[in-house]
Amino acid sequence: MPKVMKMAKTDAVKENNSSSSRSVWQMWHQKGQRCPKGTVPIRRSSVPDVLRAKSLYDFGKKSSKYTAATSSGRRADAPDVVSGNGHEHAIAYTTGSGEVYGAKATINVWDPSIEEVNEFSLSQLWVLSGSFDGSDLNSIEAGWQVSPELYGDSRPRLFTYWTSDSYQATGCYNLLCSGFIQTNSRIAIGAAISPVSAIHGNQYDITILIWKDPKLGNWWMGFGDSTLVGYWPTELFTHLTDRATMVEWGGEVVNSRANDAHTSTQMGSGHYAEDGFGKASYFRNLEIVDSDNSLSSARDISTLAENTNCYNIKSSYNNEWGTHFYYGGPGKSPQCP
Repeated sequence: MPKVMKMAKTDAVKENNSSSSRSVWQMWHQKGQRCPKGTVPIRRSSVPDVLRAKSLYDFGKKSSKYTAATSSGRRADAPDVVSGNGHEHAIAYTTGSGEVYGAKATINVWDPSIEEVNEFSLSQLWVLSGSFDGSDLNSIEAGWQVSPELYGDSRPRLFTYWTSDSYQATGCYNLLCSGFIQTNSRIAIGAAISPVSAIHGNQYDITILIWKDPKLGNWWMGFGDSTLVGYWPTELFTHLTDRATMVEWGGEVVNSRANDAHTSTQMGSGHYAEDGFGKASYFRNLEIVDSDNSLSSARDISTLAENTNCYNIKSSYNNEWGTHFYYGGPGKSPQCP
């Protein structure tokens, strides 16, 4: 695992105590359920799960965001968050040398409301390589999401995603296609996270680390301080077989514009970034893994939100939370028609 993990661990304990934020676990553990040795937990897909998808082919896949025309006012080095198919974002992203071997963050967990069944709200990190305007983008993603279409409810769930061709034909959520190889018997991908944060109440968060194993080249996912969840084999990818060129952290929603108005689907907690701790959702301790497998604070970042009247982001730095940001919003409102 990347170096500096021990230091990060002691820091995390201090942060949790000082900020009233707590780490969270999974609802299926509340019944005392565990997996026998040598097995992994897999969330079963039901017939209603499949029927909610637009088609059998689309089940478990993200719709491609890369069909929309590139907007004219974007900087050349900005990440590709073109609002294809109604995808809207509030993200931070790396603007450094372009040699990245992993990323880490601690992500505040909420249960944002979703207006339409085919919309979602997620908070995740992206590890990316390839071209944003072509069909060869490689992406590894993990975080939490609320997706009534995928899961049949409005609970936040731990999820993973991958694609090697800009979300066209390869990749899927969780374990719904071959690709991600789970090694952990206690963490179920796609399982509901509990408890969740409350306005002016306790704040709960999860820590996710994605990094490239220097020896075999596979991309591993860590959860919490040092728990290994599984890995994406390097053979799944083209550009990511070498390294990543950009990392993004933040929120994404789908705005389907039902009834020709902006959706009221919330991002994060449903509060804007300026509302701060206890109201707005946060990402803290953003870190990147460098070429010698060391973790360091992600200092060189930019932020981007397509529609700040609906969802926004504000980043900052301090010794305790390192590079961090607040983000989110309510969607449809008087200032977001």
